Amino acid sequence: MPKPTKGPRLGGSPSHQRLILANLATQLFEHGRITTTESRARALRPWAEKLITKAKKGDLHNRREVLKTIRDKGVVHVLFTEIAPTFSERPGGYTRITKIGPRKGDNAPMAVIELVTEAYSPTPKAPAPAKAAPAAEETPAEEAPAEETATEETATAEAPTELSEEASPEESVVAEAEAADEGDAKA
Repeated sequence: MPKPTKGPRLGGSPSHQRLILANLATQLFEHGRITTTESRARALRPWAEKLITKAKKGDLHNRREVLKTIRDKGVVHVLFTEIAPTFSERPGGYTRITKIGPRKGDNAPMAVIELVTEAYSPTPKAPAPAKAAPAAEETPAEEAPAEETATEETATAEAPTELSEEASPEESVVAEAEAADEGDAKA
C-alpha cells in the first residue's frame, strides 16, 4: 500500500491525484520525456518505476496490473514490448528528473522527467576487506620498514618512463617525477 501523502495533494483529492499520476505516467511512456512541475515529477517517479518493473516481468497478471493504472492499451503494449526490454539488465533507476527554470506565468519550479536511454554498464564492486585483516597487516609492516623502501626503489626503477601500452600517461609522469626525486636525493 502506498504511504499516504502529508500536506496538500496534487489536484485536491486522493482520486484526482491518482488520475493525474496515471495520466502523467501514460504521457511519459508515450513520449519518453515530459515537462511538468517539480513536485509532480517527484510524485510520478516511483509510480513509473514500479510500472516498468511490472512490465519487465512481462506476464499476464502484471500486464493487467499495469492496465489498472494506464488505461491506454497501445501505451501498455509499447511499455511491455519496447520500453521494458531496454531496461532488462538495469536493476532500477529507470527515470531521470532534471530541474529547469521556473514557469513564466506563476514562477512554479519546473522539471523534465525522462526515461533513461543510456545503456547500463554494471561496475564491478571491489571486495570489502575484513576489518581484522588490516589490523594484523599493520604490525608486521612496522617491524620491517627497510624491506619496504628496498622494494619501492626497485619498483620505481622498473616503472616505464616512456609512454607505452602498459603505462598510462599519468603513470609515466609519476614514474618520471619519482626518478627525478631519487636523482636529487642521491646528488
